[in-house]
Amino acid sequence: MKVGVLGAGTMGAGIAQVASQSGHKVVLVDLNMEVLDKAKASLKKVLDRLVEKEKITREKATEIESNITYSTKTSDFAPCGLVIEAIVENIAVKHKVFAELEGIVSNDCILASNTSSLSIASIGSVLKNPSRIIGIHFFNPAPLMPLVEIIPAVQTENHVLTQTKNLIDSWKKVTVLCKDTPGFIVNRVARPFYGEALRIYEEGIADFATIDWAMTELGGFKMGPFTLMDYIGNDVNYAVTESVFAAFYYDPRFKPSFTQRRHAEAGFLGRKSGRGYYNYAEGVAQPEPTKDTALGEQIKDRILAMLINEAFDAVFMQVASAEDVDKAMTKGVNYPKGLLVWAQEIGYSKVLNQLEALFVEYGEDRYRPNPLLKRMAASGATFF
Repeated sequence: MKVGVLGAGTMGAGIAQVASQSGHKVVLVDLNMEVLDKAKASLKKVLDRLVEKEKITREKATEIESNITYSTKTSDFAPCGLVIEAIVENIAVKHKVFAELEGIVSNDCILASNTSSLSIASIGSVLKNPSRIIGIHFFNPAPLMPLVEIIPAVQTENHVLTQTKNLIDSWKKVTVLCKDTPGFIVNRVARPFYGEALRIYEEGIADFATIDWAMTELGGFKMGPFTLMDYIGNDVNYAVTESVFAAFYYDPRFKPSFTQRRHAEAGFLGRKSGRGYYNYAEGVAQPEPTKDTALGEQIKDRILAMLINEAFDAVFMQVASAEDVDKAMTKGVNYPKGLLVWAQEIGYSKVLNQLEALFVEYGEDRYRPNPLLKRMAASGATFF
């Protein structure tokens, strides 16, 4: 099958590399020739490094490079059996693009979006044959990150879902199936990692460095929430939070933070701007955390309980299976454990007690324990 990728930015170029490494002929299209040239040069650099490290042979590198055709014309997608769109997160632009694509490709070509936050049903609504639309959400960088979320829309035919999943599985990716809901699995379940950390800071319980220390040293996470937000970019992370909040009809569980908004407004975007929650200027010493274990455990337990509650909600609302929720969080954002396995280790009743205590103390809906957690804590049932 010939694979088309629209958009030669970091994500699109990465997806093209993955498909090419799996033996497909790939057409990578971008309207900007400079972006295409940059993608081509970047791929050559990556492959040269893999050859140096003896991960692949020079012959294999040449084959991967020759599998990709670079073009500025969407008409070159005509022979493709799958086209994956990886362009700007703007629904109006995507509508225009997908309506155009349908007039180019064959009737049985699968049309997919790599969107991380927009409705697949909405993207497919402009198609004459919307049963061919599907979400294929890769994580950045696509060649290295194992997880791919596969999201059928309400219009998607079963054979399209089956064919897509089998294909992405054959690319040696870890696939999870999820419902077409805001944030899918990862961007939905992970919100409290940032949101509750910001809330703890705003209440004056601890500073950025101490919260990060609690989550890495005591929680086992690879990065603390503030280091991670600085890495992602406060503008990007805030925009995702705001869009998830609006998409969930302003559910208080997803409420954005004024602290993050003010950092974004001030241009404190993180590493890319030289300053975020931390100052990355040369010679500036990073603040030391308050290494109070009791305080650290309190912080870690509170954020973890909120994450677990969100994982339960994803299963309760049939967004995904318990297995796929845990797989998504370990393979998509490198959590030290699946949240539902972690909840089982801690004890569902203990997690429920933490959430109920927060709910009583604050009287806010964001702390309401999920009904499935309540039921399973009461019955003694477990997921695994």
